[in-house]
Amino acid sequence: MQKVCKAVFPVAGLGTRFLPATKASPKEMLNVVDKPLIQYAVEEAVAAGITDMIFVTGRNKRAIEDHFDKAYELETELEAKGKQELLELVRNILPKHVSCAYVRQPEALGLGHAVLCARPLIGDEPFAVILADDLIAAQKPVMQQMVELYAQTQSSVIGVQEVPRADTGSYGIVVAKPNDEGLLKLSGIVEKPKPEDAPSTLAVVGRYILSPRIFRHLINAQPGKGGEIQLTDAIAALLEEERVLALPFEGTRYDCGSKLGYLQATLAYACQHPEVGADFNAYLRDFCRTQVS
Repeated sequence: MQKVCKAVFPVAGLGTRFLPATKASPKEMLNVVDKPLIQYAVEEAVAAGITDMIFVTGRNKRAIEDHFDKAYELETELEAKGKQELLELVRNILPKHVSCAYVRQPEALGLGHAVLCARPLIGDEPFAVILADDLIAAQKPVMQQMVELYAQTQSSVIGVQEVPRADTGSYGIVVAKPNDEGLLKLSGIVEKPKPEDAPSTLAVVGRYILSPRIFRHLINAQPGKGGEIQLTDAIAALLEEERVLALPFEGTRYDCGSKLGYLQATLAYACQHPEVGADFNAYLRDFCRTQVS
């Protein structure tokens, strides 16, 4: 039985929706309260038992590597000043048993191409794909839910959720029906269909566990929507030779690739933060009363 030990984080995007904030800093390094989006994504992978983190990067993404690297000067300064709590916080960003690797995506050719760039580091193993833009608050981390389903079925798993029909043009949309085991089995997937053409309202979000067979379809894939190599096209081809499951996960998703979703996530996480949550909630109540009056 194969285990999911590797996760791919496609982080080469330009983050144009957040300009000028992302002119010199990766969008994945935008903070939600006190942690960057990419750290939340890595923590989710670690909680699922994944140990090998593979970042598909591009130009101006060095800050991601620095974030997960050892910071000798900072640690020395904190230790000299006796700031032990902050020192431990910095040292424990990444558990010692977890490793990071980085590979460049030389051109912006789409999510499918980004995943294909990680092939030399994946080999012949199942692997996860996590999009840091999709921040999901869940009692049990979503990737853990998916890894458990993979362990049970040894089948590729796609994280999905219902979306308004008017929004289907922003997502990959799947067709899935329960099988004899009560699991949702995919029979089709299409990239960003118009609402009137969408076969369902069950949308793919940024969580995948994929068989290494996906690579043969990515290699042969032709550019799809936007002239990019679409991961959804490769998954559609994969359906022809093996079972792929959809998992309607338990949790609240925030689309941090949009300004509104990012603000919603910041508000929600601030309200629950152990250090500032109580004070922030009090401020928020006062602020709302002031706005109403």
